[in-house]
Amino acid sequence: MREALFYEKQEDNAVLCRLCPKGCLIKEGRTGFCRVRENRGGTLYALNYGQCSSCNADPVEKKPLYHFYPAHTILSLGTFGCNLRCGFCQNWEIAHGSPPTIPLTPEQVVAMAQAQGPRCVGVAYTYSEPVVWYEFVRDTARQVREAGLKNVLVTNGFIAEEPLRELLPYIDAMNIDVKSFRDDYYRHVCAGRLEPVLRTVEVAKDHCHVEVTNLIVTGLNDAAEEIGALVDWLAAVDPRIPLHFSRYFPNFEMERPPTPLEVLYAARETARKKLRYVYLGNVWDEEADTTYCPGCGAAVVRREGYKVRHVFFKDGKCGACGAPVDIVGSVWEAKR
Repeated sequence: MREALFYEKQEDNAVLCRLCPKGCLIKEGRTGFCRVRENRGGTLYALNYGQCSSCNADPVEKKPLYHFYPAHTILSLGTFGCNLRCGFCQNWEIAHGSPPTIPLTPEQVVAMAQAQGPRCVGVAYTYSEPVVWYEFVRDTARQVREAGLKNVLVTNGFIAEEPLRELLPYIDAMNIDVKSFRDDYYRHVCAGRLEPVLRTVEVAKDHCHVEVTNLIVTGLNDAAEEIGALVDWLAAVDPRIPLHFSRYFPNFEMERPPTPLEVLYAARETARKKLRYVYLGNVWDEEADTTYCPGCGAAVVRREGYKVRHVFFKDGKCGACGAPVDIVGSVWEAKR
């Protein structure tokens, strides 16, 4: 447990949390919406500091990050708690449950990442929402950076701008969920708001590598007009940002049928007209997982699931025409 950052003391020992846009007013003895920031005697504490519920060495592509150190692995850590409540949550056992945890220090995380060997590029804060693990993520990310490793956030992007800007100097890449391009969807399906998430993308892209994921849920956010609006906005932010459309499957509190494949392919075709790099997630399709040169259309990275099978670029340029390809870092040497 550690005193939380970004809160203000109020009357009657209440506190106002300023970490995320919810702005929870937390009375003494209570926690905020996220369940992990508790008011004890007028002081706000982060209950999940150093508490790890999930740990694994994953392919970077699984985050998903397709344009950040391809074919490398990354030490992936999660905790418990979340500042949204999405009806389709895939990790609800740790986001909204009380999973067993093990204690970790930032120093231990660095040692664990180093022990993975040279193929491991760094640490990803993922599985659950890293925003509500803020204090531990910040402290760990500083030491990870000092050790010469990379930091990755896989996040819903629902964070206030001040804490975001304080954290970004230590972050190398982010995959940000834009769950819908409608505020009413965020309010009714996720218990959040759209505008702060869009702002996170706009701010983060000037400080680190960013990719965006949109889970298309059957009958809720799959309208062609909404997908078109999302694509138009992202293209205006930066058409080089990779966009991952992900297939929904029933989970947690939602029993809608899986996303029809034709909806996903139509969304991809819409997005490819304005964005350089568009992918499909939760779909086993090599063509939809391949990175193509924005200049000549050659396949520069072919993937099979999360595995890189073919590489045709070097030093950030297409192997066929020499055009720049927007990929950060080199491919793991064994894959050259």
